[in-house]
Amino acid sequence: MRTPKTLATSLLSLSAAALLAVCAAGTASATPAPAAQDRDTPLVASQSVDGAQAAEYWTPERMKSAIPGDVLANKALARGNKSSAATVEKGSSTQISGKAARGKTTLHADESPVANIGKVFFTMGGSNYVCSGNSVTASNKSTVSTAGHCVNEGPGAFATNFVFVPAYLNGAAPYGKWAAKALYTTPQWSSTGDMQYDTGFAVVSPLNGQNLSDVVGSSGVQFNAARGLTYKSYGYPAASPFDGQSLVSCTGPASNDPNNPQFNAQGIPCDMTGGSSGGPWFIGTSSSGYQNSINSYGYGTRSTVMYGPYWGSVIQQAYTTAAAS
Repeated sequence: MRTPKTLATSLLSLSAAALLAVCAAGTASATPAPAAQDRDTPLVASQSVDGAQAAEYWTPERMKSAIPGDVLANKALARGNKSSAATVEKGSSTQISGKAARGKTTLHADESPVANIGKVFFTMGGSNYVCSGNSVTASNKSTVSTAGHCVNEGPGAFATNFVFVPAYLNGAAPYGKWAAKALYTTPQWSSTGDMQYDTGFAVVSPLNGQNLSDVVGSSGVQFNAARGLTYKSYGYPAASPFDGQSLVSCTGPASNDPNNPQFNAQGIPCDMTGGSSGGPWFIGTSSSGYQNSINSYGYGTRSTVMYGPYWGSVIQQAYTTAAAS
């Protein structure tokens, strides 16, 4: 049991630095109560979306020209980040087991496609963007994890035309394009752009009569875990020097963000760039571990550390609600 806060992202105290948002099933132990908050504050922010035409919208040309999602975190910061060190989450460690595809154990390595990890494409503010995502275990068998800034402006509107493309490789969608029917995030993100809680979830519609996790598998998830663990993260970095066409990984021990400690984010050695936002962090050194965070941000265009949010009870509530929808 721990009493940590949650993640964040930015350069509030580093105004000269450039923020780079780089943007499966079993039984669970007792679920801890969400962190205390005003009784009028919703536990989860969500919105239904019309995905009827989303798959058709995302042509190969649009997918390749989509903007890496790191710029959305920068925009959220420009609107005024409300991250606060006052919010402390308390809860027991919770694991929800599931299946995951195999992964290699190397640092900043090029990876072969992993069935349950993919790219997410969406429209926000009239522009097309790309992030990364992962199929996670859920009772609805249809839940995808990603960054909060990849589902909602923070604060602002939710995304449209949202699709998940598992095992994307060089423009190919071997398992199809899975259109979202609902998007979920924390109210701290959607209402104030509090990047301590930069995590989102998408519930996708069945494709060809099948649910997502029945086709590509899913990863177990864990909340309120110990800090300082070793992680392996995955993503599709699209900003230079990467091209976003294939999967990349980073592996290493996590340490606290020394630049903005109030965020309680953890970072691992990594130089992935924009487009990898929302890619999963797995505890351990392969994609068979429990997912316990996502790629969120780094500092500068040549960042050597990737930071991710602490997955505590607030983010768990968003997950629980999405997974049961």
